[in-house]
Amino acid sequence: MSIRLGYQIPNFSYPGGVSELFPTVIAQAQEAESAGFDTVLMMDHFYQLPGIGDPDEPMLEAYTTLGALATATSDIKLSTLVTGNTYRNPALLAKTITTLDVISGGRAILGLGAGWFELEHQEMGYEFGTFTERFERLEEALQIIEPMLRGDKPELDGKWYQAHGTRNHPQLRTDIPIMLGGGGEKKTFGMAARYAQHLNIIAPATELPRKLEALAQRCDEVERDRSTLKTSFLATVLLDPDGDKARANLVEMMKARGLDSEEVGAEKWAEATDRFFVGSPDEVAVQIKNRVLDVGIDGITINMISNGHVPGMITLAANALSPLVN
Repeated sequence: MSIRLGYQIPNFSYPGGVSELFPTVIAQAQEAESAGFDTVLMMDHFYQLPGIGDPDEPMLEAYTTLGALATATSDIKLSTLVTGNTYRNPALLAKTITTLDVISGGRAILGLGAGWFELEHQEMGYEFGTFTERFERLEEALQIIEPMLRGDKPELDGKWYQAHGTRNHPQLRTDIPIMLGGGGEKKTFGMAARYAQHLNIIAPATELPRKLEALAQRCDEVERDRSTLKTSFLATVLLDPDGDKARANLVEMMKARGLDSEEVGAEKWAEATDRFFVGSPDEVAVQIKNRVLDVGIDGITINMISNGHVPGMITLAANALSPLVN
């Protein structure tokens, strides 16, 4: 399994109100499928994230959405980027992803991370805990989820979770891919080397060479062939046929976050916009090739926060990016 060209939908603030919201999501998934994207991905959040919008803005629950998209698409793979482990009992999550796989005819990917958005935990009553505790929980969760996805019955009496011969039926296949998401060179990368088929590296693009070196070390430590663990990177794409319009969009977006390009200086501006890829379709393709793929990342997932919901924009992106990954 490898996500070579993924399309993430992180924003649901569309024109037309709630009645038009999900039809707009379906239209994006279907356009992504037709245009050549191999995976469509949802965020697993309940509130909109800082940097994208306000917590009161619309946010669909991920697995309900993916189940519905399974019936509106036919070939494209379905995943989160990534599921917050703290939000669900791991045996329930294994059951959920297996059910999604059955519904979609074998197109599910389990994306999983430790969880990080504290506001959601506080307001919804989920235990947030410390950084260390969240990664302890992720490790235990994988010890339950991985065997359940492989047709086995886990046994675990852990600090955080318990499972005793847990059953998981029906299963269409016993090789549902596990994708971990994160940037931690010891904890996340170590778990990826032990449990995952795919790693979405979350980091500034300038750090990717170092991240890949660390990942190779974690694979060596468990005697795993690094080439069997595929990687991807999430890029925020601001794309327009008029590249200058896309660049102006970035300036306005960053101003809304309190960052003025004329005031902060070139170094701070570059740091703040390191995960943005901005310009015309051809310009964006060159940036992604040079900054991500040429350093050794296997695939790219993009979101198009500002205009992905506009018909035709996903196709423009796919036409520019597909030659880089196929």
